[in-house]
Amino acid sequence: MTEPAAPAPSPAPKKESNLRQLVDFGGLLAFGLAFLVFRLRGLEGDAALVNATWFLVAGSAVGVAVGLIVEKRLALLPLLVGGFALVFGLLTLLTGDGLWVKLKVTILNASLAVALLGGLVMGKQPLRALLGTVIPINDRAWRTLTFRYGLFFLAVAITNELVRSEALVGWGAQQLGRADVDPADVWVSFRGVLWIASSVFGLSQVPLIMRNLTSSDKPVDPMAPAEPDRAP
Repeated sequence: MTEPAAPAPSPAPKKESNLRQLVDFGGLLAFGLAFLVFRLRGLEGDAALVNATWFLVAGSAVGVAVGLIVEKRLALLPLLVGGFALVFGLLTLLTGDGLWVKLKVTILNASLAVALLGGLVMGKQPLRALLGTVIPINDRAWRTLTFRYGLFFLAVAITNELVRSEALVGWGAQQLGRADVDPADVWVSFRGVLWIASSVFGLSQVPLIMRNLTSSDKPVDPMAPAEPDRAP
């Protein structure tokens, strides 16, 4: 996601992009493993979720630091993602209520969906501005990417609202004969599935990017738009 300083391709942007993806995945993995450890130690789902949020906050702080120190800049999108994670993570820790960390996914993705789809209606290209990077594709491809990601973020927000609903999860568990299922376990599992879904969706956009390249002398990071949903 780093804009090159010179026209010629160099390995630096790819390394920096890989480092950010590694940090994002590491933060989510640490969050999931911590939750699992707390559950195995006998904590209830909500309590385990709150305690595991320490790792989410730490991972978000490291992600922001990577942007400032390694990439020597902080694009708007990583700043939004990291900021949301820090704010809602701290609210979770201060209140002892796991609802905040669950709401973060809904509010962040719904906000991004409104920004992208609303920007399209206004004739803007908000995705390019949010990424803070240059993918050398034509305007038509940018509009298509913006529309697709707007719908994707909207779908994530709606799905998260369904999965975080304890009443709905409880009803579904009863229908499956699994009344002992903890809603917190379901939501944390959903976060792992969401990371995979975001990666698959990002990869599915590569053909569109490659077909609409306008320059061959700039490095392309086709996975950049998927970054918001990789974060913890």
